[in-house]
Amino acid sequence: MKKLLFLALFAVLAIGAQAQDEKKDSADSKKPVFTTIKELPITSIKDQNRSGTCWAYSTLSFFESEILKKTGKTYDLCEMFVANKDYLERAVLTVRMHGDSQFSQGGSAGDVLIIMKQHGICPENAMPAPGTLQGDSLANFNEFFSIMEPYVEAVAKNKAKKISNQWKEGLQGIIDAYLGKAPETFTYEGKTYTPQSFMASLGLNLDDYVSITSYTHHPFYTKFAVEVQDNWRWDQSYNVPMDEMMRIIDNAIDNGYTVAWGGDVSEEGFTRQGLAILYDTKAAQSLTGSDAARWLKLTATEKKNKLASLGVDAPEVVPTQEYRQQGFDNWELTDDHGMHIFGIAKDQNGKEYYMVKNSWGEYGDYKGIWYMTKAYIAGKTMDFLVNKNAIPKDIRKKLGI
Repeated sequence: MKKLLFLALFAVLAIGAQAQDEKKDSADSKKPVFTTIKELPITSIKDQNRSGTCWAYSTLSFFESEILKKTGKTYDLCEMFVANKDYLERAVLTVRMHGDSQFSQGGSAGDVLIIMKQHGICPENAMPAPGTLQGDSLANFNEFFSIMEPYVEAVAKNKAKKISNQWKEGLQGIIDAYLGKAPETFTYEGKTYTPQSFMASLGLNLDDYVSITSYTHHPFYTKFAVEVQDNWRWDQSYNVPMDEMMRIIDNAIDNGYTVAWGGDVSEEGFTRQGLAILYDTKAAQSLTGSDAARWLKLTATEKKNKLASLGVDAPEVVPTQEYRQQGFDNWELTDDHGMHIFGIAKDQNGKEYYMVKNSWGEYGDYKGIWYMTKAYIAGKTMDFLVNKNAIPKDIRKKLGI
């Protein structure tokens, strides 16, 4: 009897283990297996940590790839130099607008381009490493901005009829205390530079870079300032139809140019594991065994887990120009994050993805790289910076560049 019970128990455990293995095999079969189509050189993965400086990290990464393409040299450019200059200038505008302009950690690719044009740039080692001045190993802006924001607001909302310029010196002191002073001169590989002369030595023509977007509330083939809070300089982008926006990205990668991308990463399909898929939630409900009533009862985490379980079989929205515009107008398409597009890959089903460098350290399944479907990029791009020579000739002609 004991022997029979033992054999029965063994059989149950074996069946359970087999079921678990089959479930795991099924899940694994749906996990993307990527084949690289084209991959362009990039510099090392960085970590912005607790700082809202993705715009600086992604855009300087883009320029580092531009330098690699032109000269073959690898540089590590300094994000905190850009932040030091940019935050003071943003504060000046906020005060000039009596507080009716947002002062925050965020920014845009245009900020980096303008800082480099006006102030130059320095290598990473010409300033203190991020976070070290306050005893951290990486950037941490929590305390920094908890001091800066009320300082700027106090000046901007001041009831005085006239203010002095001393507030700028005080704010610069705060910035320098947390980020380090921007150097006037420094030595790099045995040579002495200013930030301007170092910029000139990199071999880039900063007039070659343009911003691209795609919306219908402005005419196509004209320039306008995308109306988001972190575009506080009102930097202008060229407006093209969505299909041409995507052609520009593909043409850039095909011809050896990378792209500094800004867009929405708040979607369910942007996972912490390194994927971005533009889920068609309604189509996915039946595939996950959930009708609309059941789906609505699930928690946000349960929904994400069910969608993630579909893997490469997850249905996607087919984005249109109208989809983009509606998303922008109703706040579903948000200005969240800056990243660096540097390649194209496909999964085992043949679906194509952009290879995108993030600034969260070697995080996720792909060690700091995200694979973002072309549908996701088409639907969730706010704007991007690209070398104008990467734009197809027929589109350049329409834009007059």
